[in-house]
Amino acid sequence: MAELTIPGATHQILKDDYASEWMGIEVLKVEDGHATIRMTLRQEMLNGFGMAHGGMIFAFGDTAFALACNPATPGQGEEGTITVAAGVDINFLKPAYRGQVITAVANRRAHAGRTGLYDIQIYAADPGAPGLSPADATPADPLPGELIAEFRGRSRTISKK
Repeated sequence: MAELTIPGATHQILKDDYASEWMGIEVLKVEDGHATIRMTLRQEMLNGFGMAHGGMIFAFGDTAFALACNPATPGQGEEGTITVAAGVDINFLKPAYRGQVITAVANRRAHAGRTGLYDIQIYAADPGAPGLSPADATPADPLPGELIAEFRGRSRTISKK
């Protein structure tokens, strides 16, 4: 499944997440209400204009959203629930291209009852850009590259089936 670069850390939702595995997503950081992930754009992720397909950028942001919404280890009383998207919006600001490393930073903005609001920024950088190591992937640190998309997700916690 999706490679975790956090020593000893796992996330339950990646266990059977074949889409994230195919995309080559690496998890850099997961905390309550926060996730930072990255991947490298490959040829098969491009559209007919030679830039990253919007669906790939959306799916990448959606994975960061899901990781931020769901605890890596459910607490008491959370075992029977999952948090899913109730609605999302994405704004594409700039294109990204083959070989670029994209990083998504997801943060919870609000949480009340079973609903939440999350903002996810997606950045693109050329390979080898400084600061792409997991140690640099904190919400306070500036990430390399340019902001290419803003993703906002509204979540809802529901019963597992």
